[in-house]
Amino acid sequence: MAHNYGLLCLENPLLDIQAEGDDALLQQYGLKANDAILAEEKHLTLYEELIQNRKAKLIPGGAAQNTARGAQYMLPENSVVYFGCVGKDKYAQTLEEANKKAGLSTMYRYDEEQPTGRCGVIITGKDRSMCTDLAAANHYKIEHLKENWKTVQNSQIYYVGGYHLTVCVPAVLALAEEAAKENKIFALGLSAPFIPQFFKDPLDETAPYWDYIVGNETEAMSYADSHDLNTHDIPTIAKHLANLPKKNEKRKRIAIITQGTDPTIIAVQGEKEVKTFPVHKISAEEIYDTNGAGDAFLGGFLAGVVKGESLESSVDMGQWLAAQGLRELGPSYPSPKKTYTKS
Repeated sequence: MAHNYGLLCLENPLLDIQAEGDDALLQQYGLKANDAILAEEKHLTLYEELIQNRKAKLIPGGAAQNTARGAQYMLPENSVVYFGCVGKDKYAQTLEEANKKAGLSTMYRYDEEQPTGRCGVIITGKDRSMCTDLAAANHYKIEHLKENWKTVQNSQIYYVGGYHLTVCVPAVLALAEEAAKENKIFALGLSAPFIPQFFKDPLDETAPYWDYIVGNETEAMSYADSHDLNTHDIPTIAKHLANLPKKNEKRKRIAIITQGTDPTIIAVQGEKEVKTFPVHKISAEEIYDTNGAGDAFLGGFLAGVVKGESLESSVDMGQWLAAQGLRELGPSYPSPKKTYTKS
């Protein structure tokens, strides 16, 4: 019998391999101190180099997997299930074990040929150089989702990270259509500025199904540019996103734009005024790593939605979890587990 889940997440699972580095290591691999690139042939030995010689910390990664772990952190065990594609290798085992420890259920498709996707993170001072080899993460197939359709039907909320629009659009649309048909919640993250730029058509194809659309200010501005909105005003962009045509009219769409330490902007379909939420204050000394803060916010927020909390409470849960994540290395959450306290 299939388990009931509050939240189902779909995207591209990666193993984050994070280690302290230096200029010599960056030069060896032709990397910049603060950058995010896709791996080329010359980078493929980096991952084992970090593990063998640099005391690397291995953390489940990929934006939506970070979000899934974040939501699970704030919900009872096995409330969240995560779909994506991995290889049949030790990296996949590491991911599974870490997720199991976090109480997160995984439903991976195992690719016979590709290794598990990895993101090498070289830390120099406050800088992060990220080098990603998507590998198996790029090979998700809709057949896997269909084989596990019972789990889809038994889940209440679907969240898809925008990165998955580069991998398997049919799977994204299958979840979107199911949500509209069954009056369930479908949420999508913009994920990166290049998604609205270079994957505009698949993004627009999913737009009528969004109940929640979430991004940061650079992603929102990228969306505005690619859709000729002729503005970089965040409240204006949020209102535009909220009021696009919508398939399921039983729910109002909510557009959420985070702005780092500046207030979060939220527009609700049909409402004239946008809502502004200041972020939880955290001192500069306490910030250890900003990587994954947006994923953490979304995890806390979606946990609130799963629990049926108000918009205000869900945002507060997101802000709280983001503040916790900022104090940790990489996209991770405090251990032992902290209990959410309302601000």
